[in-house]
Amino acid sequence: MFITISRQTGSRGKEIAELLAEKMELSLITRDMIMSQWMPEVASKHELHMLSESPGFFLTPSSQGVSFAQHLESRLRAFIDEQPAVVFGLGAQIIFAGHPEALHVKIVASLEVRTERIMQTHCLEKRDAERFLELTDRKHKRYIATLYGKDWADPLLYHVTLNTDHLGIEEAASLLCFMAQNRQNFIPTLEEPQENKSKAVVFKNPSEEEFAQILSMHNIEWEYEPRTFPIKWDTEGNITLAFKPDFYLPRFDTYIELTTMEQKYVSDKKKKVRLLKKLYPGTNISIVFKNDFYSLVNRFGIRGSDE
Repeated sequence: MFITISRQTGSRGKEIAELLAEKMELSLITRDMIMSQWMPEVASKHELHMLSESPGFFLTPSSQGVSFAQHLESRLRAFIDEQPAVVFGLGAQIIFAGHPEALHVKIVASLEVRTERIMQTHCLEKRDAERFLELTDRKHKRYIATLYGKDWADPLLYHVTLNTDHLGIEEAASLLCFMAQNRQNFIPTLEEPQENKSKAVVFKNPSEEEFAQILSMHNIEWEYEPRTFPIKWDTEGNITLAFKPDFYLPRFDTYIELTTMEQKYVSDKKKKVRLLKKLYPGTNISIVFKNDFYSLVNRFGIRGSDE
């Protein structure tokens, strides 16, 4: 388990990272550390100066034949393979994106609060503090954009974002410590559990089961209620009406909705289908009556043993 921390200047992210590393008894990897210990392995004094001044220089080939950015990434990965750590900045949220043992954190605060803090810590007038923040935020964004082509502010790069307007350093560090210690029990997986994949399909009515049997008999692959389409929302954006077609035929990219002959239900489903097609252009969907089961199969041109 390791933590990457990105922060806005004036958000107290550095102080939180330092306290978190202390609480968890982890090494703290910072820019100052890598510039003094790692980069001198491959960079001359002049190159170190350029690296401190220009993010683009990290893309320059080093004496080892790899770019300085690649060297940094390699050292970071090797370090994390050996031991957990708190990595402060350095684009680690991108380098280790998708790593199952990583917790990516962004520390933020409002511009008003950050300005006040910078005025106090740097003894600056408000206008100068605002300019200071503008420049440092721009540098953070430029570093990530130049090296990785990502938007530093993209919330999807992080598991959690903490707003320190009303959150103290101790409280924030304790919260992250708790999250990190419990993360291993809650690591999400994109894979559906195998036992769920093998569960038998439970149909809502006999007609659906009969239709599935007909499709299988004619070797037509099908999925039962694989997707729900939202088709109406209220003024706050909450879904008020959704449509879940009964079947999807992957080979024909077509959804099938079964219905009875009762006009009330037919009209209701036709309205939903019209809305669905309007909101999701290109979606193929058909309403099918039980009497049309075999004619539909024949329309697809698939006949059992011929497949």
